[in-house]
Amino acid sequence: MPQEVIYQKIFDNLERVIKGQAGSIRKLLAAFFSGGHVLLEDVPGTGKTTLAKALARSIAADYRRIQFTPDLLPTDILGVSIFNPRDQQFSFHEGPVFTNILLADEINRASPRTQSALLEAMAESQVSIDNDIRPLEKLFFVIATQNPIDYHGTYPLPEAQMDRFAMRLKLGYVAHEEEVSILTEQNYMHPLAAITACVNKEDVIKIKESISSIRISEEIKHYIVSIIRATRHAEGVINGASPRASISLMKTTQALALIDGMEFVTPDHVQEIILPVVAHRLILDSKVRFSGKTAEDIIGKILETIPVPV
Repeated sequence: MPQEVIYQKIFDNLERVIKGQAGSIRKLLAAFFSGGHVLLEDVPGTGKTTLAKALARSIAADYRRIQFTPDLLPTDILGVSIFNPRDQQFSFHEGPVFTNILLADEINRASPRTQSALLEAMAESQVSIDNDIRPLEKLFFVIATQNPIDYHGTYPLPEAQMDRFAMRLKLGYVAHEEEVSILTEQNYMHPLAAITACVNKEDVIKIKESISSIRISEEIKHYIVSIIRATRHAEGVINGASPRASISLMKTTQALALIDGMEFVTPDHVQEIILPVVAHRLILDSKVRFSGKTAEDIIGKILETIPVPV
């Protein structure tokens, strides 16, 4: 089955459940295929949890959800070794991180210590427990959510954690007619109940493995690096994007090209995906933040100054 057909099947399945979010679904699947993880930052009720469930059902993948709370411990995520007095041995009980699609719901409600339990898993697809390295599933994808307006009882995500997310997306509210359509469908049953697998995990793994075959020219690489380096010297930016951002941007543009049925990356792919890939990695000084200027504004100005390769 051609890769763009696999993508379209998953996309159509998700769009049946998540109305009016075609752009966000496309970007999320680009991160998914490229091996990155996604932070969904939006107000409650916009479909963040539903999107994660629908993706898991669409590819017949294992799915687990962790509700992050202030009393959550790292062992609640990774697992724990329990002593069995019968055979006088410790046996390891896997935590929810050992799955294909992990929903880290309201991740900023857990302490930094607990948040950090996901760092190794997200960066290296493995966890170190009791001096043993335990590999995660070959298909492993984290969708984390956080509420940007309710700060009571929350812990801001540290820079190292933010940098592990390939992309930050905001779903937002849908148009009037689409919201009416949602009401009509929910009147009978939740659309998620009708979602069945349209592809399998092996199809998705093949797509992930074929991403590297998408050509990206030296000119596009220089374009990406020039943008990322410019964020490090931009006015009002304390800490710019890291080389990890360059790698994430390259891989997600390759995924977009594959989704479009193309054999090479274009500057349009870079410009389409750069804000959700890079903006959340920038740390702005207080004067800039209080003036109302955002990381997206700074990146937009950078794009205007860097020549686009032709």
